[in-house]
Amino acid sequence: MSSPTRTALITGIGGQDGFYLAHQLLAEGQRVLAAEDPSRPLEGRLDPSLVGRVVRVRWDAGDPAAMTALLRNEQPDDLYNLAACSSGRGMHDDPVAMAELTAGAVARTLEAIVAAGGTTRFCQASSSEMFGLADASPQTERTAFRPRSPYGAAKLFAHVLVDTYRERHGVFACSAILYNHESPRRRAEFVTRKVSHGAAAIGAGRAGALRLGNLDARRDWGYAPDYTRAMHLMLAHDGPGDYVVATGESHSVRELCELAFERVGLDYREHLRVDATESRSPEAVPLVGDATRLRDMLDWRPSVDFATLVAMMVDADVAAIHEGSS
Repeated sequence: MSSPTRTALITGIGGQDGFYLAHQLLAEGQRVLAAEDPSRPLEGRLDPSLVGRVVRVRWDAGDPAAMTALLRNEQPDDLYNLAACSSGRGMHDDPVAMAELTAGAVARTLEAIVAAGGTTRFCQASSSEMFGLADASPQTERTAFRPRSPYGAAKLFAHVLVDTYRERHGVFACSAILYNHESPRRRAEFVTRKVSHGAAAIGAGRAGALRLGNLDARRDWGYAPDYTRAMHLMLAHDGPGDYVVATGESHSVRELCELAFERVGLDYREHLRVDATESRSPEAVPLVGDATRLRDMLDWRPSVDFATLVAMMVDADVAAIHEGSS
């Protein structure tokens, strides 16, 4: 006798992570609910490959009673909260809205889970930005948090709520402390996509130069589908917990540029313009994650290395340009 189909509710399904997570869950035969905020319809934002395969449900993160009712009616086994304000250059924009969407919505979601019976498992997409001005590198689940932006602070509040509801109400709640994770679906305002698209456009003769900030800035960049797979593993585990999701490797923007331009047969130094206004102030120590707990507890490993990731992104942008869609 086959086991009943699991149901997963995903907020933020219109983004990069929502796309990959939804496809991973569908491939396992799960029923996927796409949370749709009434103030921001999914029309035009839900990828065509998911249309007709996921069930769109009204999810008003500002209405706890409606959220509770939906959880009671649909009874999702798992809830993945991927919705949040933008990181990247938008981390300091509109702190009030940032706190409301990134933290307040998490509080109401956890309250709704408790009110609906507390059986839905919850995974929060936390962020390495919570570490901010970290005093140690690499960072683990025990490293002190020192956020330096409204985005990081809001993510930290949500992260603490996860622990609170886990301890006080017995909710199966996890935080995935996600480091930078990229893919061909990354939005254009992020530096990885800016570089991959810039290299592709310059290689195709569509642009002459790429303008960037500090080339020596370093990040721990991984592959987005690996990170959504980690979140799925967290909710499939026997017990809840928080996990750093990272590659453990640090790479500079300069390395990113070198690999991207090499992919199209160019020397990045001939096409790059450094603009100091694009730079963020550097961290005291590198933001690099130690995913030992995730590897040991859930047997997770990254499947794509940095060079392969960059090549994948550039190739996708080259193909899009040739098809006339970019």
